[in-house]
Amino acid sequence: MKTLRTLLAAKGTQVWSVAPSDTVFRAIEVMSERQIGAVPVLDGDRLAGMLSERDYARKVILAGRSSRECRVEDIMTRKVVCVHPDRTVEECMAVMTDKKIRHLPVVEDERIVGIVSIGDLVKTIIADQQFLIEQLEAYISS
Repeated sequence: MKTLRTLLAAKGTQVWSVAPSDTVFRAIEVMSERQIGAVPVLDGDRLAGMLSERDYARKVILAGRSSRECRVEDIMTRKVVCVHPDRTVEECMAVMTDKKIRHLPVVEDERIVGIVSIGDLVKTIIADQQFLIEQLEAYISS
């Protein structure tokens, strides 16, 4: 079973983040520039929360607030589900499905070392299954 450590080694560990005091508009700019759907909110090196496009839609747009005036700390998700890099892709898929989340910070020694999306996990599982199919076909053909 592939671990998140292995997945991050292939994907990369770059994490783009925002601060709690940043405006929501700035957070949306970061997500747009980096083509990502969520950003961790870091207070120094400490993970203080997560901000997703879903948070923006529900807590800013639908609430009639201004993203240029609203601060990230006012709408971020504070109770963040995190995982250790030694967790398997399958375990993380189960966590994300159970918690109904699409982005999962990977934390080791209280420091964020990466972030995985549901898309990253699905892509990894499909690639592993394709490899297995190819191996089985090669075995059957020989």
